[in-house]
Amino acid sequence: MGGQTGFWYDEKCFWHSGGNYALVLPVGGYVQPQAAGGLAESPETKRRLKNLMEVSGLLSQLDIRSAPPAKDEDLHRIHTNDYLAEFKRLSDSGGGELGEHAPFGQGSYEIAALSAGLAKGAVGAVLAGEQRNAYALSRPPGHHCLASKPMGFCVLANIAIAVEAHLAAGAANKVAIVDWDVHHGNGTEAIFYERGDVLTISMHQDNNFPPASGGFEARGQGAGEGFNINIPLQPGGGHDAYSYAMERIVVPQVCAFAPDIIVVASGFDASGFDPLSRMLASSETFAMMTRELMAVADETCDGRLVLVHEGGYSEAAVPFCGHATIAALGGIDVGLKDPTLERFQRQQPNERMRALQRTIIDEMAEAI
Repeated sequence: MGGQTGFWYDEKCFWHSGGNYALVLPVGGYVQPQAAGGLAESPETKRRLKNLMEVSGLLSQLDIRSAPPAKDEDLHRIHTNDYLAEFKRLSDSGGGELGEHAPFGQGSYEIAALSAGLAKGAVGAVLAGEQRNAYALSRPPGHHCLASKPMGFCVLANIAIAVEAHLAAGAANKVAIVDWDVHHGNGTEAIFYERGDVLTISMHQDNNFPPASGGFEARGQGAGEGFNINIPLQPGGGHDAYSYAMERIVVPQVCAFAPDIIVVASGFDASGFDPLSRMLASSETFAMMTRELMAVADETCDGRLVLVHEGGYSEAAVPFCGHATIAALGGIDVGLKDPTLERFQRQQPNERMRALQRTIIDEMAEAI
């Protein structure tokens, strides 16, 4: 096991343009631009997370690194030649949109390759024992991107690219991917759906994005049957929904799979302030899940755990959720108090709602 917790980022990732969208609607007609020309998938949530870490003193206690862009061969292992060629052509000519809710600007191809490179670098450093665990502040995100089509702000499949690169190199034989972004990790699911060497687990708000995606019944196919697990959670489930899903499904399934490394699709869009979800999670929810997976990693794969940033659209909440997560990952307490935590704790669902959610999770666990 390596030494410090790693933190991987690059200023250029903040320069990716997500296009002229107002949340998930293209600007035009009766849809007005966001205030001050803001982007739906804004760099500010990620930049503010990094800034908060710097001001609190957390950043100085981490092993800070960057990485080169993912190589062409890394991208081609996951994505089709036609898609990569068209993405590069459009990126070079000013940007545009090739999929569903995934606009991009000029130069986004190179920035997306860098985002995937950060994930690849973090996974490689942890597999090599250079870092105990790591967080990659990748942007643009990746877990919705399909092999031949971008979706939901995601233009390259960052985690899939990173995982496949190290599987191909023989640095790992089995990888568990746990996705706690509030939206279904449909891209990651599709890429590994017929594979038995990659366990994919997605906890997400039921029927949020993509619509009609992420049902429990989708369990994998062929060699991958049983190695894809979706955990759709009811809106408003809050901290208890995630805690119970971890206890009943995620932890036992990852332990049984016994991976060589655990990689997390770390979105903070389940927070109570997020405009694209209704889950009422808090910074403590993400810290709790981090600690749970650290314990699983210690038990199964010598502590090898990497978190790769995905969604999160509240400039107020994301920095505190991310800070709590990375502080837990590093076992570091800088005394930072989350000013949103007490409010979210007061807004948690009542006992009847918690019981209903637990019953649904129990049914999924028993079916598995």
